[in-house]
Amino acid sequence: MLSSLLVGAATLLAVGALLLSVAVAWYWPQLPPLTKVTDYRPRQHLQVFTADGVEIAQFGSERRIFVPVSQVPQRLKDAVLAVEDSDFYVHGGISWRGLARAALARVSGGRMQGASTITQQVARTFFLNMRRTPERKIKEVLLALQIERQLPKDRILELYLNQIYLGQHSYGFAAAAQTYFGKTLDQLSLGETALLAGLPQNPIYANPVVDPERAHQRQLVVLGRMQAV
Repeated sequence: MLSSLLVGAATLLAVGALLLSVAVAWYWPQLPPLTKVTDYRPRQHLQVFTADGVEIAQFGSERRIFVPVSQVPQRLKDAVLAVEDSDFYVHGGISWRGLARAALARVSGGRMQGASTITQQVARTFFLNMRRTPERKIKEVLLALQIERQLPKDRILELYLNQIYLGQHSYGFAAAAQTYFGKTLDQLSLGETALLAGLPQNPIYANPVVDPERAHQRQLVVLGRMQAV
């Protein structure tokens, strides 16, 4: 049984590799320039403060507080990588292990699993829409490969941590920390860090404001992944 599942997964991967090679020739000329990520200029909301430094108003549809990756607490980076892309510093934009795991789950009739790397999520966030179509997925893969060739890993992670949508008009983890806990990143507890790290999967309907129980269940998943790594 196991051998047949492995053969099926290997077959799916082989077919996928063939289709990818054909797609490269077709879609590569259609890819946008990488200026948005190579010359990143984050859109930040306007904050109004009193003379003694108390914030009294905010303007803008996107709440974002840019934090350089060097200033992001290691615990948050560990939590995000554990749940979103444990092979981030190893792969070249595509996680073949993740693809194999997802293919095996599909062949065995198990729960559908995502296989997008953080680099792919950066590509999708900056350049593509959220529609689940073969064309979008192919472009996502090709853009991820380009991004990996142009940017170092820490820069890619920085883009992800500051740009990803995390619910309640919050973009990036620093803004989400303020929105949900009224804290800066370095003030977060382990539990709060894990909760934020679990938000990218479903930020609209599984954030602690809309559905605290679903957010808590995702938090437990993150803590389990952190322990397992």
